[in-house]
Amino acid sequence: MKIFVMATAVLGAVNALTIMPPMSKTADHIPLAKKAMEYFDNSPDPFHAVQTAIDMLEDAGFEEVQEIEPNSDKIQPGGKYYFTRNKSTLVAFAVGGKYAAGSGGFKVIGGHTDSPNLKVKPRSKRSAKSAKSIQIGAECYGGGLWHTWFDRDLGISGRVFCREADGTISQKLIKIDRAILRIPNLAIHLQTADERKAFAVNKEDHLSPILAGKIEDAFNVGGEKDTTEENDDNEGGKKEKDATAKDGWTEHQEPLLVQLLATELGIESSNIVDFELNLFDIQKAALGGVHSEFLFSARLDNLASCFLAVESLLECIKDGFLENDKDINMVILYDHEEVGSSSAVGAAGPILGDAVKSITSALHNEKSYEATIRKSFVLSSDQSHALHPNYASKHEKNHQPQMNAGMVIKRNSNQRYATNGVTGVLIREIARRASLPPVQEFLVRQDCGCGSTIGPLISTATGIRAIDMGCPQLSMHSIREQMGICDLTNGLALFKAFFKYFREVDDSVQQ
Repeated sequence: MKIFVMATAVLGAVNALTIMPPMSKTADHIPLAKKAMEYFDNSPDPFHAVQTAIDMLEDAGFEEVQEIEPNSDKIQPGGKYYFTRNKSTLVAFAVGGKYAAGSGGFKVIGGHTDSPNLKVKPRSKRSAKSAKSIQIGAECYGGGLWHTWFDRDLGISGRVFCREADGTISQKLIKIDRAILRIPNLAIHLQTADERKAFAVNKEDHLSPILAGKIEDAFNVGGEKDTTEENDDNEGGKKEKDATAKDGWTEHQEPLLVQLLATELGIESSNIVDFELNLFDIQKAALGGVHSEFLFSARLDNLASCFLAVESLLECIKDGFLENDKDINMVILYDHEEVGSSSAVGAAGPILGDAVKSITSALHNEKSYEATIRKSFVLSSDQSHALHPNYASKHEKNHQPQMNAGMVIKRNSNQRYATNGVTGVLIREIARRASLPPVQEFLVRQDCGCGSTIGPLISTATGIRAIDMGCPQLSMHSIREQMGICDLTNGLALFKAFFKYFREVDDSVQQ
C-alpha cells in the first residue's frame, strides 16, 4: 500500500510539472517589469512622474530647452531635447539625423502622468481644537474607486512652494514614503445591514484621513496638562501665536502637516507659502501570480504608458536608428487626463501644437507647418480594460482583451476614441512588419458607458491623426491595479516599431 501511495504521489508530481508552464515563459520579461516597477514607485504624483522621466532622459544625453527662449541655434538634426510645463507635463523629442524641412513629420507617443487620487485641500486644517483625532481635508481627484482607499497606509507627495532668503519663491518636490495617514473603515458592528450592503462612501465626510491623535492627552497621563493654548499672554503662547500669524494661508493649514513638511525639507515652517500635495499608497509595486506573470501596483493607469513611451524612445536611440531617421520622434506626457484634459497642460490645451510650431520654426521649417501636420501621427497610449473573469458579462463578447496577450486598440464609432480604419491599419501593419503578436481589440458594450482619453482631444486641437491604444489591465482606478508583465515587453516592442517603421508604413497605405 505504501509503495502504491508513493508511486501515485510521484506520478501526480510529474503530471503537475508537465501541466504547469515553465518559468522561462515569463522569466525573460521580469527585468523590464522590475525597471517599470521602480518607475512606478518613484512616481506617486505627476510632478515626480515627470522628474523620474527627466532623470532617464538626462542619463541618455537629453538636453533641456526653454520654450520662452529662441532655440534656432540649439535644436539641430540628431539632437535630443526636452521641456516641461507646470513640472507636470513633459515633452521630449529627438530630431532625426536626416530630417529636412518639409519632408518629415512628428511621430508622437502620448500618455498622461495623473491618476485618480486624494489631494490635500488648499485649506488643510479640518479638525476642531476639541477633536480627539487630527485630520486633514482631502479632495477627490478624478473618478477613483474610493472604497479601495480605506485601511491603506498612505504617504504624502507633491510640491511645496518655499520663500527663500532673497525673497524668491522656489518649488521643492517632496515624497514622504512612510505611513503618515490612514482612512479607517467603520467597524461592521457599528453598521446596519443596509449600510453594509450599500457601502456608500460620502466623499466629503468619509474620506478625511487621520494624521495624528491628541498625543499630549495620552503621553501626559498622570502628569501636568499642556496649557500652551490657554496661556496666550505668556512667552510660549506669544511664540505660538506669532507662528500662526494671519496671512490668509498659514492660519488655515494644519500645523502638524506644515511642521512635517518643513522637517522633511530641512527648512523652517515659516518659509512654506503653499503646496500641492497628493496622498498615495506606500505599498510598493510587486510581481504576482504563480509564475510572476502579473504586476500589482498603484497608478498603472497611466504610468505604464509613460514608462514605455520614454523607454522606447531611449532604446531606439541606443539602437542607432536616429542617425538615418527623417522625422522628429516625440514623447508627450500630459497632466489632467483624469479630469477631462481641459487645462494649459492637458491634451485639450495648446502644448502639442505649440511644440510642433516652435520646433519646426527652430529647424527653419516655418513655411511647411501644414505639410508637417499631415505627415505626423500620435499614438495615444492609455491603459485598456482586460477581461474580468468575475464580471465577464460586462464585456462585449467579441472584444475581450486578455492580459499577457499584447497591446489593445481601443475603438468607438462615437469618437470617444480617436481610432479609425486608417489609423488602425497603420498600427496593425507596423506590428506585422516587426513580427510582433497581433494587437487585440477593445469595444465597450452598447449598454455601458464608454470612457475616453487624450486621442480625440489631440486630433481636435492639432489636426494630427491619432490612434488610442493601451496595455490591458484589471482594477482600473483602484488604489491598487493589475496587469501582465508580458504586455510591458509587447508594448515596448510595439512602441519601438512605431518609431522605426511608421514612415515607410504610412507611405505604403492609401490615405
